[in-house]
Amino acid sequence: MKVMRLSDSAAPTVLIEENIPRPQPGRGELLIQVYAAGVTSKELLWYPTTHNKNGEPRSRAVPGHEFSGVVAAAGEDVTGIAIGQEVYGMNDWFADGATAEFCLTQPGSVAPKPAKLTHVEAASVPIAALTAWQGLIDRARLQAGERVLVHGGAGAVGMFAIQLTRLHGAQVTTTASPHNFEFVKQLGAERVIDYHATPFEKTVATMDVVFDTVGGETLERSWGVIKPGGRMITIAPESGASSDERVKQAFFIVEPNHEQLARIGQMLDAGELRTVVDAVLPLVQASAAYTGAVKQRRGKLVVAVAS
Repeated sequence: MKVMRLSDSAAPTVLIEENIPRPQPGRGELLIQVYAAGVTSKELLWYPTTHNKNGEPRSRAVPGHEFSGVVAAAGEDVTGIAIGQEVYGMNDWFADGATAEFCLTQPGSVAPKPAKLTHVEAASVPIAALTAWQGLIDRARLQAGERVLVHGGAGAVGMFAIQLTRLHGAQVTTTASPHNFEFVKQLGAERVIDYHATPFEKTVATMDVVFDTVGGETLERSWGVIKPGGRMITIAPESGASSDERVKQAFFIVEPNHEQLARIGQMLDAGELRTVVDAVLPLVQASAAYTGAVKQRRGKLVVAVAS
């Protein structure tokens, strides 16, 4: 099968095309024929991309851990999932990802593909929507009437954070570039701050929840706008290595969840949620999505693996 995997010799890091044997599902595993894979551009810098679970160095990883496709085969002890069924979902961060014609995953990491979405659209959803769900609902315990600040509202995670905040009856303020003002307002943002022109901490205060997708200085400045008892959520990759106990408590990494994926799919089909694909690249051009050669304005980049 064809895969796009990290080159050990290229600098800067790029993906190179290889042909390798198709993986075979083990006990409790699914083999997915990938139709489309979502892109998380910073993934190439993450620990699971460069290390194995035991801490040893890892090389030639295949990125892209969210996908939409069909079940091609199932290992022993897999029940309730049919060969040929259309699914979308995630796979393990330490496993080879979905920037390939086939990938392995677990039954609990997938759900039926939303019927009204194409495979390309569906591949843009799992990581972003699950991250927003788990951050706001599972960790922040968002309540109706609360005030939420979303940093980076036009991004893949931010757009779902805005929508889920409004669906839970909370008020949402977001930061964005001027060219995305109307976009985030359509998603449900009640107030938009131009982060190029106005320091957000001069215009907002006493927020119940801050959902940070940016990190760095933006995260540091955000502590001052949270009211006593408020909650900080951050997904910025560098936050995981912070020595600040507050940051360590606020940081989390998304996990696959069948029930949440199924509910998100239902909401997408019902029109309660929407996703946005900013650009689509063919598999052989996947490297451009990770090197910055394709400029992302909003939503998600997706690699189309199969027509």
